[in-house]
Amino acid sequence: MSSTGENRLDAGATAGSAAPAGRARPLAHAYRRFGEVDAVGTSPLYERIAVALSESDEALRAIETAPARKRHPTLILAALHDLALAGRAPALAAAYAAADGDAAASAAIDALLRSTDSVVAIAARRKPRTDETGHGGVLYPAIAEAAQRVGAKAVGLIDVGCSAGLNLTVDRVGITYSNGQSLGDPSSPVQLSTSIVGDRPVPPRAMPEVVARVGIDIDPVDVTDPDEARWLRACLWPDQPERSARLEAEMALAASVPRLLLHGDAVEVLPDAVSRVPADALPVVTTTWALSRFPLESRLRFLQRLDEATAGRAVAWVSAEGVGVAPAIPTLGDRRASGHSIIGLAVFDGSVRKAEAIGRCWSRGRMLAWLADS
Repeated sequence: MSSTGENRLDAGATAGSAAPAGRARPLAHAYRRFGEVDAVGTSPLYERIAVALSESDEALRAIETAPARKRHPTLILAALHDLALAGRAPALAAAYAAADGDAAASAAIDALLRSTDSVVAIAARRKPRTDETGHGGVLYPAIAEAAQRVGAKAVGLIDVGCSAGLNLTVDRVGITYSNGQSLGDPSSPVQLSTSIVGDRPVPPRAMPEVVARVGIDIDPVDVTDPDEARWLRACLWPDQPERSARLEAEMALAASVPRLLLHGDAVEVLPDAVSRVPADALPVVTTTWALSRFPLESRLRFLQRLDEATAGRAVAWVSAEGVGVAPAIPTLGDRRASGHSIIGLAVFDGSVRKAEAIGRCWSRGRMLAWLADS
């Protein structure tokens, strides 16, 4: 570390001490909590690394050189993972491959101290990503339902908060439900499983042809760019091989189809996105846990934009959002922050808007209770 970094250490703290003094104490607590609470049962590697970071004054000083909002464990650990995937932290990569927690903890601290500037630079320009098409078990039947409601023979998908646009290939994944139903493509490299809650099956109909795929995001990710794709990999925890394998398949599938990713605020860009869908196809706007990042005023404006987009054509909106987050979608009497989400379907056709809740889901779509009469 530089002398400047060393001068940031508060008096009385020593390298490797378990109880850093002064400003480092809240940071140490955050990393210890991440290791002992957030990562427990999910990532033994990150359990060990996060606790080790919390006990190293040198590591905490290095992390403190990042902007305050960029010091969170998920981001710093992803930045270290990115270095390992790029071949710039070989000892850490080897420890990850061997699933050796002690070696990974030592290598992570060493990589952080040796490459502090690189880790901080990665964290400063990136944000955590959790891109997966695990939402397909919910989106597929809901989009098919939207098309059926208006008699559409083709749809254009418009995914808000798309990030890497992985939801835009929902028609090309295979989905198996716990009640024995299946939808989508059984030969797809992306196979998803969803548990059915209750005794009502999902509608067995297939999605119509997808003739346009448009994503909207403030910071969209191009999966054909090696650096961008590596960052998506880095945001997965290194001891979750099943998720890593699925992400690889999802990125390959996304890269195989033409799609357009629009950069900008959804409220402002939505009309342009709708205009990209051919006139003889139904634009289906999808939001999956995206609207919670918007203030209420913006969510209401988003609804207004959907209304405005119906000039001369029908538009559908499929949402999977927390209870009460999606404006106009009924909450079924459920309480906010109740641990599940509402699947909404709104069809805008001229001056007519029909909005209803067609299901509930849990675990980001891994569990589904279908409610609509179809």
